[in-house]
Order: sequence, then structure tokens, then C-alpha cells
Amino acid sequence: MSTVEQQLDDLKAEITSELPNDISVSSVKYEGPELVVYTRDPKKFAQQGDLVRKLASKLRKRITIRPDPSVLSRPNEAREEIMGVIPDEAGVTDLDFHADTGEVVIEAEKPGMVIGRHGSTLREITKNVGWTPEVVRTPPIESSTVSNVRSFLKQERDERRDILEKVGRQIHREEMSDDEYVRITTLGCCREVGRASFIISTPETRILVDCGDKPGAEGEVPYLHAPEALGAGPQTIDAVVLTHAHLDHSALIPLLFKYGYDGPIYCTEPTRDLMGLLTLDYLDVAAKEGRTPPYESEQVREAIKHTIPLEYGDVTDIAPDVKLTFHNAGHILGSAVSHFHIGDGLYNVAFSGDIHYDDTRLFNGAVNDFPRVETLVLESTYGGRNDYQTDQADSEEHLKKVINETYEKGGKVVIPAFAVGRSQEIMLVIEEAMRSGDIPEMPVHLDGMIWEATAIHTTYPEYLRDDLRDRIFHDDENPFLAEEFNHIDAGEEERQDVADGEPCIILSTSGMVTGGPIMSWLGHIGPDPDSTLVFVGYQAQGTLGRRIQNGWDEIPTSEVGAMGNNGGGRGTLSLNMDVETVDGFSGHADRAGLENFVKTMNPRPEKVLCVHGDERSTQDLSSALYHDYNIRTFAPKNLETFRFL
Repeated sequence: MSTVEQQLDDLKAEITSELPNDISVSSVKYEGPELVVYTRDPKKFAQQGDLVRKLASKLRKRITIRPDPSVLSRPNEAREEIMGVIPDEAGVTDLDFHADTGEVVIEAEKPGMVIGRHGSTLREITKNVGWTPEVVRTPPIESSTVSNVRSFLKQERDERRDILEKVGRQIHREEMSDDEYVRITTLGCCREVGRASFIISTPETRILVDCGDKPGAEGEVPYLHAPEALGAGPQTIDAVVLTHAHLDHSALIPLLFKYGYDGPIYCTEPTRDLMGLLTLDYLDVAAKEGRTPPYESEQVREAIKHTIPLEYGDVTDIAPDVKLTFHNAGHILGSAVSHFHIGDGLYNVAFSGDIHYDDTRLFNGAVNDFPRVETLVLESTYGGRNDYQTDQADSEEHLKKVINETYEKGGKVVIPAFAVGRSQEIMLVIEEAMRSGDIPEMPVHLDGMIWEATAIHTTYPEYLRDDLRDRIFHDDENPFLAEEFNHIDAGEEERQDVADGEPCIILSTSGMVTGGPIMSWLGHIGPDPDSTLVFVGYQAQGTLGRRIQNGWDEIPTSEVGAMGNNGGGRGTLSLNMDVETVDGFSGHADRAGLENFVKTMNPRPEKVLCVHGDERSTQDLSSALYHDYNIRTFAPKNLETFRFL
């Protein structure tokens, strides 16, 4: 008998001994990081609300109780009982029964009302029908991404269960080594912005953290073939952790499956959905630009199938010697500071991913309170000595001033924006400014993936700032449903109509002007001196956005491609529109925010690796943290390995 089988037998015996005599356990399995207990007495389990919590505390494992399929009531009967328990105001839109696991997935407009106070309604459902309820939110704005991901995972349930059982056995296998060390190898984003990727190694485990591309630099990918990475074989990677969905962190996650990786990806649920949206668009843009994509859509589906979503604050075993906890990073929807607890109190490492330390309109600020952290891997995008951003209130006033001045001239405001994060932040500012009369009411056209990304935001309001979440719970107050917002979905013809029409605001991807519909808007509106191009996000070195920001006003049409009447062929496009940069809307902490993140961090780390910034930014921040807080700091290069212990 394998050690895992023996472990499960021992756990079954221990659980049985802890339960009242009238509650039976038919089987115990690992599914990913969870211990799943099947019982013929799910109703009795539900009647004793503290039983699962006590078991989880005693065994120090995440426990899910499922009914043995043999004791389930028929779905038609169960449906009627369930609908009788759930209040009508919950707005249930679908019930989906899965007899193999005894779960019923309840989709509702107000999941909190299905859950009930401290889970009371869920327990009531199980008490009445035996089925284990799982609750998901009905998106207030219809999202094809959320719908497709849910439909795909439903279709792949059997295979996904096999994947989870395999992962569970890997996590709970016996430790093989008596050695003690922790190593971090840098595979990208060191002294540069983009292609974020790291390997954490212990004698037992190798974990890949992020796997992104580099904006504006085709072909520059992480050093995946290094011996520390996939060069040792994809099967030597035990897990992938994705901090957030921006392409400079996620774009090449599906490529791992092309190389033969077959393990889990840990991220938050919104990160999973956004990764699907952004990587499929990544393939689409590559095809339109005549480039050979690095992988196919099938690998995106594999990545989604292998994803194990975690919530903020859940301590989760992801390897025999590693526990992972996600915390809010304040950067984009679902972004996570990733805390790794290695060994039995041996060592603790936190990866900031990308962070915003202060509260924004969209998110609460990044969490920096941990039980222990010896080493922090810290982003440094705005870590330079003079990288101080404008106060948010001042930034909003600046943006409103630009919009008003452009409106008075009869022009249009074009804002290149990342689909995820900055677009929704700007939407909130514009919606409030129009509602309060600070700027005139006018159409706000959303192009590219912005509307779809916004729909995903409204699906996961629990990841948003507290007051915004409450507004989304009330459809009549949901700011993203304001009538001024118009989704561009008819392509070039609709863009031409907008360009020929009245003053308006246009939010369009890509945020760094590296492709996508923003190129078309430059062709349509760029020659108009009454209009304004407004940068609200970081423009990386080598991107067209950075060059325009630095003063380029003659753009080769080869850069822009076919753009209405002005693009295509050889020659140049004259950019006659005003160009403004409005600081303060970045999803990244500025120099002060990064220093405050470390200064107020509890506990303060012993070592800090400054990454994800250009050479000047990483070295400036590293030097400042060393001098101000007497912390050992480093500004590593790519392909360096740091050994701890």
C-alpha cells in the first residue's frame, strides 16, 4: 500500500473516531489541497454546524463533506426543496446537479442570500436534500468569458477530478529529503519590466511563480530552458503560482502545457477568468499581426482546466513542504501578494507581484501583514528616486480639466488603457464626474476587451473595494451600468461613425499602444488638433506609447497598420492631437508607496530582492531600503540564484 493510501486510511479511521456513532464515513480522498469526506449521512453532518470546523482544526486540513451518491434525493425533488429554502430575493438563475460528487451548483444574483448567516442556508439545504451546495454569482453584466469558463469546467468535471486527485497525492506524498534549503532563481523581470518569472526550489519541491511576456519586445521570454526551470524537464515543476493576470505575468502560462507541464496552477478565481480572456486575445493579436503564436487555444483550455482557485487568506498546502496564502495586492482584480511558508517553520518568502499600497476607487490597498517573512521579492516599477505619482484627487482633477478643455474645442478624448484595472478605474472617475456635473454628459465608448473585463469585475465584487462592492450589489447603483457607457462591438464602421460624430471619450486597448483597436483610433483621430490623447498608465521602454509620450508626432504607418483612411501602406501618420500624461492612475505603487509597504510591513523582512523595474528603478529602491531600514537588499539580474539558510 502506498504511503498516501495508508495516510487516507489513517485519516478515515481518525475522522470516524471523532464523529458521533450515527454518522458514517464511506470514503476519504484528496482532491488538490482539500480532503474530501464522503458520507451516507450528509443531513446529520449539516445538523451539527461546528463538526466540520472542529475536524479541520484537529487534522489541520481543508475539509469538504460530500454525500455518498447512493443517498441522494432525485434532482427534481431536490430542486423544489432547495427553492423552498432560498429566499426569492436571492435571484436564483440556475441549479446544476452533479450526482458523481453530490454537489448542486446554485447560480444566483445575490449569493450571500443563498449562503445565509455563517452558512446557515447552505446547511439548511443539505439538511433537507442531502446535496452539497456550491454557490456562484450570476454576473450583473453578461460575460462570455465567465460563461465559457464555467461551461468548460462543467464539461471537463470528470477529467478535472482526476487531475485534482493526482495533485492531491503529490501534495500529500511523503517527504524524501533531510536537507534544508530554499533557493530563488530569477528567470525574468530583473532590471527590466516584463517577462516576470521565478523558481522557488527546496529539496522536495520546485514552484514556478508567474510566466509572462515582455511588452514591446517580441521574442523576449523568460529563461524557461535554464537548468533551474523547464530545462530540467517540465515534470520537475510541482506547481505554478500566478500572482495576477496581466500578460507580463501570465502570457506564457499556456506555453508550459505545450512543453509538457501537467500540474496545477494556483491563482484567485478572477485571475483564472482574466487569464483566459487575456491569453486568448494574445493569440488573436499575434495572428492579426502575422506573427506565429507561441501556443494554441487548446493550451489555454488546459491551463484553465488545471487551475485551482484560492481565496485571499486561505492557508493552503501546495506541496509536502510548502503552504501558500494569497493576500490582496490592490493592483488589479484578483491580484495577490503570494506568501510561501516553507517547511515546518523553516523559512517564509513573500512575492509582492504588482502592488498598489494605498486604496483606490477600485481596490483596498495591498496587504503587508504576515505571520512571518524572511525574504520579500518586491516589484520596483516606480522605484526610481523621483518616481512619485500625483495624488489621486489631483490626478482626477487633471483628467477632468483635460476632458473639459477638449470638449470645449469640439474634440474627442482618446485614452489608451489596459483592459483590466485602469479602464475600470477611469470609468468610475468619469461616471462620478458626469453624475456630479464636473464634466458634461457625453458618450463614453469602450473598445477592445474593456467591456468584457468590466463584466468580469462585476462578477467578483467581493474582490473590489468595500463601498464599490456594496454599490454593485444594488443594480440601480452599479456605476458600470451607467447609460453613458457604450460597448464598441461593430468594429471599423462603428469607429468611423464615432470619429465623424460629436465630442466623446474613447477608452481603448492596448494600454501601451502595442496593438489592438487603439491603433485604429490613432488613424481616425490622431490628425485632429482639437482632440487629445491621454496616457493614464505606465508606458514601458520600447513601446509605441513610450515613444509618443516622449514626443513622437510622425508615426510610421507600418507601426500602426490599417487604420481607417489614414493607415496602411508606407509613409507616416501625423499625430496632430494633443498628448497629455495624467499620473496617479497607475495600478503600481509609486516610490513612496513601495517604501511604505516595506516600512509598515509586519514583520519587516530580513532581505528584499528588488525586481520588475528598469535598472535605475531597482537599484535606487534597493539602495534606499538598505539605507533607511538596514535591510539586506539586492537588485538581481536575470538567471541569478539566491540560496537561503
